[in-house]
Amino acid sequence: MTATAETASIYEFFKTIPSEEEAVAFVEQWRWQGNPWCPHCSSFNTARVTSGKPMPHRCRDCRKHFSVRTGTVMAEGKVPVHKWLLAIYYLHTARKGISSIQLAKELGVTQKTAWFLAHRIRTAMEHRGGLLGGEVEIDETYVGGKEANRHQSKRQNLGRGPVGKQAVVGLQERGGTVRAQPIANTERITLHSTIVENVKRGSTIYTDGLPAYNGLPGYRHEAVSHSTGEYVRGMAHTNGIESFWALLKRGYIGIYHWMSFKHLHRYVNEFAHRESTGPGNGFNIIGNTVQGMIGQRLTYRELTA
Repeated sequence: MTATAETASIYEFFKTIPSEEEAVAFVEQWRWQGNPWCPHCSSFNTARVTSGKPMPHRCRDCRKHFSVRTGTVMAEGKVPVHKWLLAIYYLHTARKGISSIQLAKELGVTQKTAWFLAHRIRTAMEHRGGLLGGEVEIDETYVGGKEANRHQSKRQNLGRGPVGKQAVVGLQERGGTVRAQPIANTERITLHSTIVENVKRGSTIYTDGLPAYNGLPGYRHEAVSHSTGEYVRGMAHTNGIESFWALLKRGYIGIYHWMSFKHLHRYVNEFAHRESTGPGNGFNIIGNTVQGMIGQRLTYRELTA
C-alpha cells in the first residue's frame, strides 16, 4: 500500500488536473495504463466511442459499453470524476480528517453527497496488501465519546473505562503499514485470531502487558508492562501504534466529534491508509487510492441500512 510520500499544493493539483477531461485521463492511466480492458468480461478487445455515448468505451467481445467508473465505487454516480479526485486530495491533506460539512463546502455539493462520497473513498482505502511481517507493534484501544458528555439518562458508567465504547485493535509494521479494525472484545481468542490473520508466523510482535496476548505459538513475543511504568525496554515498545491512536482520537474529538459503531471501520480505514501511505497528498498517493476503488461497490442503501 505504501506510496511515494510526496506533497502537492492545491495550486499544483488544479495545475495538473484542471478539468474533468484531465481527471478522467488521470484515472484511466492509473487503472488501465493506456490499455483499456472491459470491466464486464476482462477483454482487451475494446474500442473508444467517438461520441462518448452512452459511454466512452465499447467491448467488441461482450458488446457492452463502459467507462473508467464501471466496476468501481464511482459507478452510477453523478459526481464528476474531478470532484472525486479533489475529495481524495482533501482526505489525504487533512491529517486528522475532514468533516462532511467542510468537504461539501470545498466541493460545492450537499453535505449528504459529501458524506456518501467520503465513505465510498474510505471503502477504497481498505488494506489490500499481504500479511505484516518483521517487527510488528500491536495494541488495542477503545473508541467512543466521554460519559460526561452524554445525557444523564444515557450514561452507562460514571468513570473511565470501556463501557459504551468500541474496542479497536491496531497493528503496525515498524517503518511501514498500519492495519486497524474494530473487534468484538479484547479476549485472548479474539486477539490471537486477529494476529494470525494479519501477521506472518515467525515475526516479532511487541505488545503491552495485557495477559490476553500471551501464549500465541509461532511468534517471538516481547511485552512492556505499562502498569509498572515500563514503556521501553530495548526494542520492545508500542510507541508507534500508540501515536496512531493519538491521531485517531484527535480526529474523533476535533474533526468528526462522533463516529457511529456502524461506520467506525471505515473511519479506521481512512486513518490507517493515511498513516500507511505516508505524510503526503501527491498524485502517486491519489493514484494509489484510485486503484483501491477497483472492484469495490457501496450503495447509499447499503450505507444507510
